[in-house]
Amino acid sequence: MQNWNNTQSQIYSKTAKDVELALSKERLNVDDFMALVSPAAQNYLEPMAALSRKYTQQRFGKTIQFYIPLYLTNSCANHCVYCGFNHNNDIKRIILNDEQILQEVEAIKKIGDFRHILLVTGENPRDAGVDYIENAIKLVKPYFSSISIEVQPLKEDEYRRLNAAGLNAVYCYQETYNQERYKVYHPKGMKSNYDWRLDTFDRMGKAGVHKIGLGVLIGLEDWRTDATMMALHLKYLQKHYWQTKYSISFPRIRPHEGSFQPNVIMSDKELAQIIFAYRIFDHDVEIALSTRENKSFRDNMTTLGVTSLSAGSKTDPGGYAVFKDELEQFTVNDNRIPEDILQSVKEQGYEVIWKDWDLSLQ
Repeated sequence: MQNWNNTQSQIYSKTAKDVELALSKERLNVDDFMALVSPAAQNYLEPMAALSRKYTQQRFGKTIQFYIPLYLTNSCANHCVYCGFNHNNDIKRIILNDEQILQEVEAIKKIGDFRHILLVTGENPRDAGVDYIENAIKLVKPYFSSISIEVQPLKEDEYRRLNAAGLNAVYCYQETYNQERYKVYHPKGMKSNYDWRLDTFDRMGKAGVHKIGLGVLIGLEDWRTDATMMALHLKYLQKHYWQTKYSISFPRIRPHEGSFQPNVIMSDKELAQIIFAYRIFDHDVEIALSTRENKSFRDNMTTLGVTSLSAGSKTDPGGYAVFKDELEQFTVNDNRIPEDILQSVKEQGYEVIWKDWDLSLQ
């Protein structure tokens, strides 16, 4: 992986001329990407937005995929300072059993025609290890055409095992690529091992996971540098595991149980800049935007680069049916029901896709 400080220096040395050169190209390299996420690009958001829209429509059409997260447990052995599930936080820990998982599925089906579900757990192999995750996949499989997970990093053979059970995609966030500062945010637990987490994506690729999701948490370190390091990581993975699809996201820190305050504040314009930059850099990568972001921003981004939106999300285990609005990992920012988000997408001339058709065509 490229040196953090050198990368940061390169980004902040970019000029308007570098930005204009990047925007004139059909295909960009990482150096061009640095120009588009640099401060020098802030005066070029309109042409960047136009290109982002053009490339997104060429590759994905006027469509937005809907997905919904199902939180299975908030039990976690990690001590991540920015997370409501932090092992040290004094909250009630819940692990949904089979009956409760199916109750959640029933409740989700009542609020929307969701075919794509994201199963989320805290990172605690003792309480929610591969046996628990495999069982959950098998439980929900009859109700959804696409099943993704966001859980602790697993071994290659464990990913293969979950593939066989019906897994379609794995999302794993490195959070920050600043290795020197990584321990500040992840002092204890499995997640404190930077290399083990970084190598997770290779294990997914070797296991043949259909789609891999990468992400950085905005608010920890310089977002321009983290975005560039993730772009380098994405290109490495695409070269080595070219049959795999890829998705990226850049969640901003939201209020949660705990006292951590972001070190870096990203404005809406800057979040738009990173979305445009990624779409111009990679026409094929999927870009997801969760309910961490507000209604206005999500509506504006519908036609400008993103390809998937979560809708009706609850970020607490049992939030749809079993329990109600407690023990959240983070506070949701877009509280609209799925039908309202669907209507907003349609009003902009776009179609909502509830199912990942790419899987059906394989």
